Formats: sequence, structure tokens, C-alpha cells
Amino acid sequence: MRSWRGQAGVHRGIANAFYNRFASWMVGRKVEDLTSGFRAIRANIARQFVSLLPNKFSYPTTITLATVRSGYSLAYVPVQTARRQANSRSKIRLLRDGSRFFLIIFKVTTMFSPMKIFLPFSFLTFLVGVGYGLYKIFALDARYGPTSAMLITVSILMFLIGLVSEQVAQLRFDRIEVYSQDTESCPPRLGRDSTR
Repeated sequence: MRSWRGQAGVHRGIANAFYNRFASWMVGRKVEDLTSGFRAIRANIARQFVSLLPNKFSYPTTITLATVRSGYSLAYVPVQTARRQANSRSKIRLLRDGSRFFLIIFKVTTMFSPMKIFLPFSFLTFLVGVGYGLYKIFALDARYGPTSAMLITVSILMFLIGLVSEQVAQLRFDRIEVYSQDTESCPPRLGRDSTR
């Protein structure tokens, strides 16, 4: 885990802090350094997530989120790193790779905890539908209208899809449990929503 001094710049430090908070909310456990490059993980655990790993910089992010969301214990070791030299440049681009980090967070969360994605969007769509309908009735003195009904219906469908996805994710956890028992011993796993 890098200190603030080890960040490549103020803008990178702010961006990393935002990613850490966003990822922590998504996976339900504190993620202190999402984008640091060094990881130490047991091989039999890492093999479970090989199919999820991209080919570029974001593979440490993916394996960290997948490991945490699967309920394995996670520890951070503080390290002191020197600032990047003035004449050297990072290969990571804030906008291009930043958007990739967001997509990875959404992807991993959708695979391991879908309701974290579907429930907020479903609730927001439901509120928009009800709000728009009430606005037409009381402000425009018009009928409720099909648009509001469509938005409410879509919100219900999103919620139901989230429930089904949550069950599929649970099957993935059950397969991981079986895989862990059939391979060499793994470190103790925590509950899906518990912390150390």
C-alpha cells in the first residue's frame, strides 16, 4: 500500500482515492490501494480468476476486486516509494485507463454482487417514473401517461434481473467452495459481506 508521497502526482492521488472509495462501496469491504501493481496471492486462489483478467494494466485491479468480493481475507503492507522522476512519464492515462478502471469495477461487481448495480439503477428508474407521472398529473394537469408506466415496468424488470443474477452469482460462490476443497488448502475465507 503506497503512501500519499508515493503517488505520481496530486491528480493521480485524488483519482486513486476516489477509485478506492468507489471500489470499497461496490465490494462492501475497504480497499485501501486499488491500483498498486504488486500483489501476493496463493496460486490456487489466483487460478480461479484467470478467466477474468485483462491483458493490460488493470489486471491487478481485477484480481484484487475478485479476491475481496469472493470473501478471501486481504491484508495491506505499507511501503515507502519515491516519487517518479521529473523526466519520466507514466504509461497510464487518466481518462483512458480511468474509464477502464470504472468498467472493471462494474464488471466484477456485476459478476459477484449484481444487486449492488441493479438495485440502485432500478430504484432510480422507479423514482423517475413515479416523479414524472406525478408531475404530469399535478403540474401539467394531464393523464399519468405510458412513459411513466414504462419506466416503472422497466425498473421492476431491472430488479428481477438483479435477483436472478444474484442467484447465478451465488452458484459461482458454491463452485468456488467446491474447487477450494478439491485443491490444496486455502486461507480462511470470510463471509461475503464481512470484514477482517
